[in-house]
Amino acid sequence: MTPSTQKTLPQRTSPPREVTPPAAPVLALRDVRISDLAGDREIVHGVSFELTPGKTVGIVGESGSGKTLTCRAALGILPPHFEVGAGSIEIAGTDITTLTPARWTELRGTTISAVFQDPASYLNPSIRVGAQLAEVLRVKKGLGRREARERSVELLRAVQLREPELVHGQYPHELSGGMLQRVLIAAAIAAQPRILIADEATTALDVTVQAEILDLLADLRESTGLALVVVSHDLAVVAQLCDEVLVMRHGEVVEQGPTRAVLRDPRHDYTRLLIAEHESYGLDRFRAAKEDA
Repeated sequence: MTPSTQKTLPQRTSPPREVTPPAAPVLALRDVRISDLAGDREIVHGVSFELTPGKTVGIVGESGSGKTLTCRAALGILPPHFEVGAGSIEIAGTDITTLTPARWTELRGTTISAVFQDPASYLNPSIRVGAQLAEVLRVKKGLGRREARERSVELLRAVQLREPELVHGQYPHELSGGMLQRVLIAAAIAAQPRILIADEATTALDVTVQAEILDLLADLRESTGLALVVVSHDLAVVAQLCDEVLVMRHGEVVEQGPTRAVLRDPRHDYTRLLIAEHESYGLDRFRAAKEDA
């Protein structure tokens, strides 16, 4: 073939690479400040973080550091005389200041839910466990009686309770602390929320049961894309589960960043103190796991 008759072959080009946009946050706090109106003083001083689906943010600090108040603000359940004085909180893109009481009732459980430290305080001692779960499903999901019962057993199985049919018919006082915490998690995820706040959810449990509950939360995150906020005074808990950590002291975030970076190279003296105090309780093991991940 002569140069004059040679055909120019079309150039093979690669298709343009699709860039996946970052997931929108399901929970966003921006410079949130909480005031005690009775004492006319600010308690929480400018907390900010964003939480996307399938991720976990940890908030760690000693008692009175503002961890629980921050989470209660996100849930819209601040105690009397407390209010968000500045900053903003958004749930699934909606500013919570625009929410009516009816809308809040709709969101709690279906979009954002919580598990607290003492499960016995959140379960009615005179009603069987299964009936309490079924009630959540009937109210939040509109299920009929039979379907709600079947689904409540499935939930007890999902939180890895042995003999879920048996547990379904038991009263809270018949269950151990670890079993009660699993029941509370089942109730919290019954309406398939996008966000779960676990506020000191493993504090009262022994080490073995605590590890099982943390594994359960991690499994739920992986299988459903649940976004987690884990509140604890225990850095080892945060190290095991969280992608990002906020260290709070006296209502202020003194250090914030990826968990691995904060544990490896703490910048604030208080963070260094927390790490030193917790090293003897297994933090080194979880820190090493983060390094290998």
